[in-house]
Amino acid sequence: MAVTDATSAPEIRSDAEWRDALTPDQYRVLREHGTERAGTSCLLAEKRSGTFTCAGCGAPLFEQGTKFESGTGWPSFFEPLPDAVETTVDRSHWMVRTEVHCARCKGHLGHVFDDGPAPTGLRYCMNGVAMNFEPAE
Repeated sequence: MAVTDATSAPEIRSDAEWRDALTPDQYRVLREHGTERAGTSCLLAEKRSGTFTCAGCGAPLFEQGTKFESGTGWPSFFEPLPDAVETTVDRSHWMVRTEVHCARCKGHLGHVFDDGPAPTGLRYCMNGVAMNFEPAE
């Protein structure tokens, strides 16, 4: 289900509907706050113009122009699209981090850190399996 406006109505599905709609890896990351193994995402090498969207609901998340090579093994961006993501405090794994999730379906995308490049100084470290890529036409 593709959506073009991240501010549209929230995506609400039952757990069974999410399991049917997502691959097991997507479900583990988006719905159970998992993490994919570093270096495994095909989106790491994606350099075409276009938009990275939520694999759960299709909401646009990041433009290609905000992607950068962080050396972490996960697709990294310095800025999301307006109103595309929300953040919460994540206290798992005996540390405090800032979790990033899709503003529309609340799917877990990754974490944001303050060690990114200008102009924002932020590094949105995203799980590639939680996103799709739509090339510009």
